[in-house]
Amino acid sequence: MKTIKNLLFGLLIFSALSTAAQGKPFEVKVTGEGNPILLFPGFACTGEVWDTTVTELSKEYECHVFTFAGFGDVAAIEKPWLPKIKDGVEAYVSENKLENPVLLGHSLGGALALWMAAEGNSYKELIIVDALPSTGALMMPDFKSEYMVYDSPYNKQLLAMNDTDFETMVVQMASGMTKEKSNQEIIKNWMILADRETYVYGYTDLLKLDLREDLSKINAPVTILAATEPYGLEMAKSTYDLQYKELAEYTIEFANGSSHFIMYDQPQWFIENLKNALNN
Repeated sequence: MKTIKNLLFGLLIFSALSTAAQGKPFEVKVTGEGNPILLFPGFACTGEVWDTTVTELSKEYECHVFTFAGFGDVAAIEKPWLPKIKDGVEAYVSENKLENPVLLGHSLGGALALWMAAEGNSYKELIIVDALPSTGALMMPDFKSEYMVYDSPYNKQLLAMNDTDFETMVVQMASGMTKEKSNQEIIKNWMILADRETYVYGYTDLLKLDLREDLSKINAPVTILAATEPYGLEMAKSTYDLQYKELAEYTIEFANGSSHFIMYDQPQWFIENLKNALNN
């Protein structure tokens, strides 16, 4: 009887811990000491994308590296995915009493940083890595946020896609995101590992997000580190000028010849410009 009671008690504790774990839409790894930096990965990526970056930054800063729900081995959450991520990160900052942290975000992570700052929260600085305030507007000339819905033919197709066809698709996608085959393999594996519904509906959340007008509300200094590929420097400049025109002031540096994952394609350039942004 005592054994049964202990077993039931153990199950209750396990259930409580599981519920608590599901309460946060991410996992965080903290490394180093100093002023806090929150590092947000891009869509489908894990916090491992920042490993080399953290090796450098943790010498002087306290690095909070996020992996979002549904990616890596972090459990998925119910949609709407991206709003829950944002609310969860803001709660994390408050609960851990992180005063004026730096937000460093790549791709989706950069858009998340812009969204958080546009809501009037206090951040020391934003460093945005190859990210736009409206990914949807880049992809669709007649873009309107309300066009982005979960129940769409494209989403249904992705959800129904078998594993072989999905892998074929993400192999092609990863090939355009970075130069080295080994890094393409890493990115491909992250996308395959991602929870499929998170991959589909979470990306819908990202496409729906349009912060172009809200950029005027951002008070923190903003540095943008931008890739030039696949369309070249002039097209990249034009895109960033158009998307960020409502942001009163920002610094932008272009990694000439780099694809989307600048930290992989030009690691030395990336670290140098990252440190310059932090020191300035």
